[in-house]
Amino acid sequence: MEGLVGHGKFLGDGKVEFTPGDGQVEVIDAGNVILASGSTPVELKIAPFDGDGIVDSWDALEFTEAPAKLGIVGAGVIGLELGSVWGRLGSDVVILEAMEDFLFMADRDIAKDAQRQFKKQGLDIRLGAAVTGAKASDGKVQVDYKDKNGAQQLEVDKLVVAVGRRPFTDGLLEDGCGVQTDERGFIVVDDECKTNVKGVYAVGDCVRGPMLAHKGSEEGVMVADLIGGQIAEVNYDVIPSVIYTAPEIAWVGKTEAEVAASGREYKTGTFPFAASGRAKAMEQADGMVKIISAKDDDEILGAHIVGPMAGELISEVVLAMEFQASTEDIQRTIHAHPSLAEAIHEASLAVDNKALNYPNK
Repeated sequence: MEGLVGHGKFLGDGKVEFTPGDGQVEVIDAGNVILASGSTPVELKIAPFDGDGIVDSWDALEFTEAPAKLGIVGAGVIGLELGSVWGRLGSDVVILEAMEDFLFMADRDIAKDAQRQFKKQGLDIRLGAAVTGAKASDGKVQVDYKDKNGAQQLEVDKLVVAVGRRPFTDGLLEDGCGVQTDERGFIVVDDECKTNVKGVYAVGDCVRGPMLAHKGSEEGVMVADLIGGQIAEVNYDVIPSVIYTAPEIAWVGKTEAEVAASGREYKTGTFPFAASGRAKAMEQADGMVKIISAKDDDEILGAHIVGPMAGELISEVVLAMEFQASTEDIQRTIHAHPSLAEAIHEASLAVDNKALNYPNK
């Protein structure tokens, strides 16, 4: 099977308009159509991209040298990842975040620990700092913002605007094709990624849910299986999130605040990498693992990690939750010593005050 490189537009009635680079339009008839157009960075009118001084997250990967002073708008996943990378390469990084809470989507204990580590590394993260304008001139970028002290100004060599992404559905759907989109441009689908038009599916960043490559990939597999007559599903409750900073941040399931808000009684256990022999040997002993479990049946409700290889370690808990394992199941699973994975084991033991290598509550 060979892919076609060009622009596609769904016309309706199983027809897709395909325009390759030479501009010769072709209409393809299809029994089923999968829309997977992805997403694109959000652009701010007050700080429009110019491809040089004010750039999006893609162009921020094209710098030929580390900017002496780098400004980033947005302390979300992308903003932190880029700030962490360029900071380690020598840039003086200032991140402006309009929200007062750091990493609002993460567990509070993990966010607090991560913020402390980033500050220790030299990342200047300014919360409650709402950008009001930005202008590039003479090789510099002047950034205006407001915080609790009023109007402020910042001069940087480059400014990365990383305030999120939006579904890339521009020009994807012919007017009258019948496929429904919401007010934000997302294609409306059900749990099986079916649109309101028979035989038309949509997956990935252009539909609801986290904008994660592994989420979109699994949706594509599910849809392919469904079209092939197989039984398939995606468990949206057990999708891991990873922030590839240094240290990494990863989580799956609910935060402690979300569990508390649900009214379900719960218990927690934590384990610091400072007590991990492997982490110490790697000279990466900052951070922690936190596990949240239900008091009634010991169900694992969430796991949160900040520290070395967090993006790899989280997979153990993802698998456990997918198989509906209890916290006790992890407790009774032998983990190699010394290993980073022992931190998962110890945190699960700490849930029931049984930690072996760190003081219990």
